[in-house]
Order: sequence, then C-alpha cells, then structure tokens
Amino acid sequence: MSDLTEAVLDDGRAVVVKRGAGPRATAAEVAGLRWLAAAGAVPVPAVHSHDDDQLVLDRVPAGRPDPAAAERFGRGLARLHAAGAPAFGAAPPGGPADAWIGLAPMANVPGDDWASWYAAHRVLPYVRQAVDAGLLEAAPFERACARLAAPDEPPARLHGDLWNGNVLWDGREAWLIDPAAHGGHRETDLAMLHLFGCPHLDRIVAAYDETAPLADGRRDRIGMHQLFPLLVHTVLFGQSYAAQALAAARSLG
Repeated sequence: MSDLTEAVLDDGRAVVVKRGAGPRATAAEVAGLRWLAAAGAVPVPAVHSHDDDQLVLDRVPAGRPDPAAAERFGRGLARLHAAGAPAFGAAPPGGPADAWIGLAPMANVPGDDWASWYAAHRVLPYVRQAVDAGLLEAAPFERACARLAAPDEPPARLHGDLWNGNVLWDGREAWLIDPAAHGGHRETDLAMLHLFGCPHLDRIVAAYDETAPLADGRRDRIGMHQLFPLLVHTVLFGQSYAAQALAAARSLG
C-alpha cells in the first residue's frame, strides 16, 4: 500500500509524493506513466523524480466531471490506444516484465495472439491463485479460455487498470493515474470503465467510437474483458468478487 503526501516544489508546483510501493512497482508505474504520456493523447501527471523508495509527480487539481471533458477523454483514449504497443503483453519501454496491477503481481510476457496470451497471462494465473485460496473452481474458467475470441486488431497501448478511481477530473480534462500499462486489446480498458462505472460513460464511449470505431458486438464481449480485473479483485479481496468473475466466465457461452 502506497503512502501519499502533497508537497510544493521550490518553483511553486504542487506535487504528490508516493512512498512504500516498492522498487519494482515504482519502476513499473514510472515507465507506464511516461509511455502513456508519450502518446500525447490524454493528460498524465509528469514524473519529477523517483528512486526505490518514492515517486514524485504532478498533483492533479480537483474538479468535477464535465460532459465536454468526458467527450475529449473518449477521443483521447482512442488516440492513446492507437499509439500501439510492440506486442500483446509488452511492457512499457524500460518497465519491468514483473509488474503489478494494484497490489497483485502482473506478468508482462509478450505474445502474438491475443486470445492465447490473455488466457495464459491475464486469466489463468489469477484463477490458480483463487483456486488455491478456495475461492473458485478452475473448470468454468478453463472452458471460458477455450472460447476467447476478439476482433483481430493490433496491440493497443493500454492503461491497464482503467477503473473510475484512476481517472481524475480537474474540471476541464480527465487525467490518467496509477497505470498497469501494457500492450493489449483496446476493449479491455473500456470494459474496465464499465466494471465500476465512470461519470458520463456513454459520452466517453460515443466519442471514442466516433474517433476509432469499435467492432460490432462490443457489449457482448465486456464480460470477457472483465475476467481479468474481476479475477484480480477476487485474489485481492476475496469471495465478494468470485461470483462476478464466475458470471463473466459464463457470459462466454
């Protein structure tokens, strides 16, 4: 768990100091923030300094979600994804292969085929942990993995942990924080926004779709893409998420 404090630099800029995440998690976050920022698509806090013990980055001013900002965010998210990645599972440049999503380990292992990569590195590792903890049975998820299928698209540059808490609004723009960045399918980020809700989500998705049209049947695939975060939450927080994970697995037919 990270400890957050606010500070002011000598030049007057407000920053946030994060401590306690550990060297690998800090390295992964720094690489992810810089990779997302390099796309020039969605605002991301600048990293001022970091070491094994702490990370210093811009503080995002507090504001209210705004419909126009939501539409700009949707268009920007489409451009971010279009910036691409070398492969499914590719880590950000300079980022560790052994990364994190929240408090859970996450392996960035490149793969050529989305379905087999997603099963091997985003579903089954967490199924095994949940089974070992007595939270789930493996069979429904193994069957789901055999039915994974998504539109054939190149690897997208994903935020990777795009729930509502990692989208900050300053009253004019939406900012991205705390990434678990990697190459993946762009629908995974959108499915995570659906999982825990997001202000003006319909406007975000509509603006995204206008900028980079989504393949037909996207809503039918939301459960498939939510398998990853739901299983992570099952491992981290227990039984309350296990039923949702099982429902997502069964949504694959």
